[in-house]
Amino acid sequence: MPHIFLDLRPHAPGLEAITATPGVTIDICESPEQKAREFPDDRMRNVEILFGTHAPLNLDRMPNLRWIQLASVGFTQLLGLNLGQRGIAVTNARGCLDVPIAEWNIAMMVNLARDLRGMIRNQEAAIWDNGARFQREIRGMRVGIWGYGGIGRETARLANVLGLEIHVMTRRGIQPRIDTYAVPGTGDDNGTLPHRIYQAGEELYFLRNLDFLIVAMPLSKATEGIIGERELRALPSTAYVLNPARGPIIQQQALLRALDEGWIAGAALDTHYAYPLPPEHPLWRYPNVILTPHISGSMLSQHFQHRICDVFSENLRRYTHEQTLLNRVDPAELT
Repeated sequence: MPHIFLDLRPHAPGLEAITATPGVTIDICESPEQKAREFPDDRMRNVEILFGTHAPLNLDRMPNLRWIQLASVGFTQLLGLNLGQRGIAVTNARGCLDVPIAEWNIAMMVNLARDLRGMIRNQEAAIWDNGARFQREIRGMRVGIWGYGGIGRETARLANVLGLEIHVMTRRGIQPRIDTYAVPGTGDDNGTLPHRIYQAGEELYFLRNLDFLIVAMPLSKATEGIIGERELRALPSTAYVLNPARGPIIQQQALLRALDEGWIAGAALDTHYAYPLPPEHPLWRYPNVILTPHISGSMLSQHFQHRICDVFSENLRRYTHEQTLLNRVDPAELT
């Protein structure tokens, strides 16, 4: 009989679906928190399934743990815990935030193209200026999506509806999405939307004719700093860079130089190099940069709890039937 420990704020409809699963028991944390901490050993001893954002600090005293369902897409908080060697499966919240992040991408492309920041400055100064730069449309522009997971695919779907030309950069080409959660009706499961696909070694060809570059890859040792001076200089000076992924994927000094010296036309940044970004950081001062405080997709989105409970409920059904889990994190990535 699987015993579940829920270290997450309960979502009534989702909790009802979980407790309705035959043969499971559930223990709900009274004060859920998004940080690792220790729980009483006698409470953890029989836990087989953990549903939350972190592993308990006394993980070594959980001999029956077999599966962790994360309520986050990122899993760096589990690195170094030897979960693969312990035979503990990890699944994450991939797909639950694709929709709001893709909508942020579309909004930022429109706002950058029409210089929304300039219009707001004019409004605050009571300046009437209906210049052509405020009237540009993005239809027909070329968007490059670096990484084609769920966020990239939902961005491509929306961009396709708006008439943009879609170019995609991936390491190994585009494969069908299998055993990965997606909101019904979203994304590009079969990878048919891109007009052109580039693979490893073709980065500069991918970048050279873009109007927008959207960073949509996870942060790892392989991707940290992958976009530097060479890549930013390869973009047209009229291109905009959008980063809703992770700040350090783009080298900070290279980005600052690109903005100072006009290698690019501007940027929209939702992920940063420090949290919170200190007031003295130079990124605050650029008139052609939109900064948002890591809100393109978060657990506070009104649909997140419903979606993560959908993932867990389906995975619980699969777990009890010994089937492949959705959103399984490769054990190699956990090392």
